[in-house]
Amino acid sequence: MQSTVNLWPLIGVAVIIAGFLLRFNPMLIVAAAAVVTGFAGGFPVAKILAAIGTGFIKTRNIPLIILLPLAVIGLLERHGLRERAQIWIGSIKAATAGRLLIVYLLVRELTAAVGLTGLGGHPQMVRPLIAPMAEGATENRFGKLSDAVRYKLRAYSAATDNVGLFFGEDIFVAFGAIVLMVTLLKEAGVSVEPIHVAFWGIPTAICAFLIHGARLWLLDRKLERELGAMRGTSDAKAAPADRAQGDEA
Repeated sequence: MQSTVNLWPLIGVAVIIAGFLLRFNPMLIVAAAAVVTGFAGGFPVAKILAAIGTGFIKTRNIPLIILLPLAVIGLLERHGLRERAQIWIGSIKAATAGRLLIVYLLVRELTAAVGLTGLGGHPQMVRPLIAPMAEGATENRFGKLSDAVRYKLRAYSAATDNVGLFFGEDIFVAFGAIVLMVTLLKEAGVSVEPIHVAFWGIPTAICAFLIHGARLWLLDRKLERELGAMRGTSDAKAAPADRAQGDEA
């Protein structure tokens, strides 16, 4: 005879969604979701506080692990890492923002698929390298960029990292989500091997690469239409002035 499953603890997921939609402080959202989930699960207040305290003690070294790489990245940026990345990518004539991000998407998915999720990321890769390189490639083709174009390129760079990580790590057999799915299925009476779950993440990762790669290809086409047209207009306006100066000379 099957026992009734209490679904009320899932209200914590709704709290997280509502909190992020309302743009509350992330730490406050997570803490509130933990408390709400504990109450919905029938835990006493003392047990909820004990669980939160235990989690804090176990992860108290995480801020140090996060802050040390940020300090290194900040030092590299101060000494011209972003500028050097822009200059280097600008020297490659065939480079475009879309092509660069497609290559990064492939590398990000492949490395995440073998468990190397720390090789990318927004603070250590997107901000100091990928976004400046995308801006440099675009600026090399179309000249000075507006703030709107720069922000769009940065958004696409961050999105590319997210897509590559999210769908690439689903192929890694030791990924926590795969272990969680295998455990839940086993509790429901469905026996499945982690390698099979990881294997069926491959078609999803391929589809994600093709879909986001198409978006990046369309990004190049859109930049070509908009910035190319603006550059052609400015060149056409500058031509009569140049001829007039030549006649005066």
